[in-house]
Amino acid sequence: MNVSDLREILQYVPRFRERVFVIALDGEVAASDNFSNILLDLAVLRSLSVKVVLVHGAGFQIVQLARERDVELTNSDGTGITDEVTLNVSIDAAIRLTNQIMEGLSAVDLRAAYVNAVIAHPAGILGGIDHQFTGRVERVDVKALRLLLDEGIVPVVPPLGFDGEGRTYRVNSDAAAVEVGEELSASKIIYLAPGSAFAGHPVLPRQLSVRDTLELVKRQREDFSQSIASKLECAAQACVQGVPRVHLLDGGVNEALLTEIFSYDGFGTMVYSNEYQQIRRIFKKDVRSVMALIRQSVQNEELVRRTRTEILERLEDYWLLEVDRTPVACVALHVYPEEAAGELACLYVSKAHENQGYGQKLMAFAENLAREKGLKRIFALSTQAFSYLQQKGGYAEAAPESLPAERRLKYEASERFSRILSKPLATAN
Repeated sequence: MNVSDLREILQYVPRFRERVFVIALDGEVAASDNFSNILLDLAVLRSLSVKVVLVHGAGFQIVQLARERDVELTNSDGTGITDEVTLNVSIDAAIRLTNQIMEGLSAVDLRAAYVNAVIAHPAGILGGIDHQFTGRVERVDVKALRLLLDEGIVPVVPPLGFDGEGRTYRVNSDAAAVEVGEELSASKIIYLAPGSAFAGHPVLPRQLSVRDTLELVKRQREDFSQSIASKLECAAQACVQGVPRVHLLDGGVNEALLTEIFSYDGFGTMVYSNEYQQIRRIFKKDVRSVMALIRQSVQNEELVRRTRTEILERLEDYWLLEVDRTPVACVALHVYPEEAAGELACLYVSKAHENQGYGQKLMAFAENLAREKGLKRIFALSTQAFSYLQQKGGYAEAAPESLPAERRLKYEASERFSRILSKPLATAN
């Protein structure tokens, strides 16, 4: 980890302090080699005063235990029929896994407690079929969970629910995580699915709105594993019920959890209920963020290298596009008043946020800003993005002679041989 990575992480810490994160863990992930790393990641979150609730599945363990006992299951994920034999296997497998998880949490110096916080009722007769011991979450014992969280204890919630008469029901852990997240007003639900669940289907987008998520599942349900389809549907439902952000990650990848939470680019897929965007001027404190944002593009020779001093000298020219207070794109407008011209410069969108219209939004913003300043035309210099500027921005190629005198001198001295593109500006109303 370098210093810039640490700075990136630290800006998230105040935002997440004392917030509740619900970590929804598949049983197969708990059985993977990466589980010990996930436990360390949870210890990091707790050290940063993030309150963690762990809701786990047990389908993988239930199937294994059924094989050992040579019994046939009616279902393993808590969504189908659960007969008495399946229930007994589910209870034994789930409680055994809960104990293993608590042992693992203790090994990384985290206090944990198993709590029967899920109050359930029978799923009942669906489609004319009695689902027997399959349950639906009726409510969550929020008081018990908060008491543990306030004492710095990690509640561990198995995929089992209990009714008022002491009966046990098998519940689906994905759905249970939604109810726990809603009742605790969690900031995030993070689903950790096994790598096998992601295999053989299209790569998920980095970000999805609730509507886009539901449309994706409806349109391509057969292309996704049951695990991923379930988590996408539950993610959308959680957002509808008030959880701002739900994340879906490959739990078999080391550092996926912390990368998703503490980096600009993230790692997995985020489903959001509403996306707060703003374009604002940068301040001195933002210069490092801008330089970090464009670093890779500079290395790829897409953008010209800018020093901190150079940005500070023209600080008023630079603008950031933020999503949830995270810088995801930037642009600059350099003004040449003698020629009534403006230069569109430093236009960049982070890789994780491409193809969402942010580049066009910033181009339109810069053009409107140029009109407000009374400029007659806007131009840009590009070595690699000239096709984008022509196709999306309506720019046309121009000659070096069209550049303002001051800018032409810099152009000739740079020897980058950038293409020059220009666009006339209609008068602002």
